[in-house]
Amino acid sequence: MGKQRAPKSVYRIGAGAITAALVAAQYWLSVVDAADGALLTRSLKFFSFFTILTNLLAAAALLAPAIAPRSALGRLLDRPGVRTAIAGYMIMVGVVYYLLLVGLSDRQGASLFIEHALHAVTPPLFVFDWLLFVDRRSLDWRIGVRGLTYPLIYLAWVLARGATSGWYPYPFLDVADLGYARVLVNAAGLVAIYIALEAVLVAIARALPARSTEN
Repeated sequence: MGKQRAPKSVYRIGAGAITAALVAAQYWLSVVDAADGALLTRSLKFFSFFTILTNLLAAAALLAPAIAPRSALGRLLDRPGVRTAIAGYMIMVGVVYYLLLVGLSDRQGASLFIEHALHAVTPPLFVFDWLLFVDRRSLDWRIGVRGLTYPLIYLAWVLARGATSGWYPYPFLDVADLGYARVLVNAAGLVAIYIALEAVLVAIARALPARSTEN
């Protein structure tokens, strides 16, 4: 019999598959199965949501180290600092949705169910992986600042695309409605929350027993 997969790999493959399947299902319902047939436009909008991009990042971070641990991508996404940053992004996905966005969607049925799953199910799946399997011995307080690269690039993309299209994925980033000053204040507030959240994760990491990277 072949060597059995370790619990870490089993968990990551299962959680990663669930996350990827939910994103794929939402893409089908929101884009491919849309009545107007505007596939390119709908696809661009779909992949402009932080929730979708971050869930895809989480799925890759779960699957790549489990399936291809020796690949460059697998090694990168298995770094404790990278996984801690992603854990913070995923927590932000859930927190921002349930504080600011819940109830604003016009989705119904299966699409609405998946929307909630992408904010309430997949973030805990990734955070559980962080708690159970990440070697936290190398974490330090600078992770929050280092982790800002991804959300700041996302913000720049949203503002640049919105300036040309007039469409923004979230109401708190809607320059047409709020103006740049208010949007930048909103963004600064979210940045501050993210940095504070990463500090909490590092504090938790230091309070818990260190985890080994061994499978």
